[in-house]
Amino acid sequence: MPLSERLRGEITVGAFRTGAALGRFAPRPLGMGVTSAAARLARATATGRREIVERNLRRIYGPGLSGPDLSRKVQATFDSYARYYYDAFRLPSMETSRIAGGIVVDGVEHLEEAMAHDAVGPVLALPHLGGWEWAAAWITKVRGWGLAAVVEELDPPELFDWFLQFRESLGVNIIPLGADAAARVAAAALDKEIVCLLSDRDIGGNGVEVEFFGERTTLPAGPAVMALRTGCRILPTAVYFNEEDGVRGLVRPPLEVSRQGRLRDDVSRVTQQLAVELEILIRKAPEQWHLMQPNWPSDRVASGFGVPAS
Repeated sequence: MPLSERLRGEITVGAFRTGAALGRFAPRPLGMGVTSAAARLARATATGRREIVERNLRRIYGPGLSGPDLSRKVQATFDSYARYYYDAFRLPSMETSRIAGGIVVDGVEHLEEAMAHDAVGPVLALPHLGGWEWAAAWITKVRGWGLAAVVEELDPPELFDWFLQFRESLGVNIIPLGADAAARVAAAALDKEIVCLLSDRDIGGNGVEVEFFGERTTLPAGPAVMALRTGCRILPTAVYFNEEDGVRGLVRPPLEVSRQGRLRDDVSRVTQQLAVELEILIRKAPEQWHLMQPNWPSDRVASGFGVPAS
């Protein structure tokens, strides 16, 4: 590895370790102050990401969103993204009672029914929104259920290793996105683990074409393929930051999944249903949507990306 890449990796991981120490040991007002400053700096310097956030907000609020109103909403998105990291840094050292007291889950009965009656674990299909790691800690530490999550590999590799250790410390079975991911996800579901799939971005570029916020794009086929092949439920889910020091989860009713024709057609139909559900979840808190990479063909002209998403 070239020295410059190794140095960049060490600096990045060092910054995350510093943030983790701040989250664990600093008083919350100090931690939130540093988080807010980091969010303002990120918004000012991450031009490409800022442009994508603006585009996404206009998709939700309409093309007329501009001026001070747009500026406030963009800053709120970067504030939310910074809080995502701050809360993540704190979770490994939180007492189980604190995790339980910091989350309310609406629609938990859909998850409980799947875990009580199904032969395979359900898929929680989530957008890049709010703070899903808090829900992960609640699932594993409070409810005692197994949890698997598919994550993309980050650059630099040292950062991916750091996040791998962090998420495993929460009791999550981490499955890196790759050639064997589908087989490992199916095995996790058969072991009655809940499977978390971030479903609002087609990382591999070989997903299913859908209409999403009024534009054609592709979304990952994984949730639909899993459900059609294993019979597991797809539960559209989001975890929202509240105004206090905690989160609120929302588990929507399971999608209607059944074989009606060719597998390809069924996957397309179910994925479109999921796109509609993801829109519903995102519209409840657009400024907490942390998707900051090009996600539609019209976004491809943007550049300057590469910082890992939540």
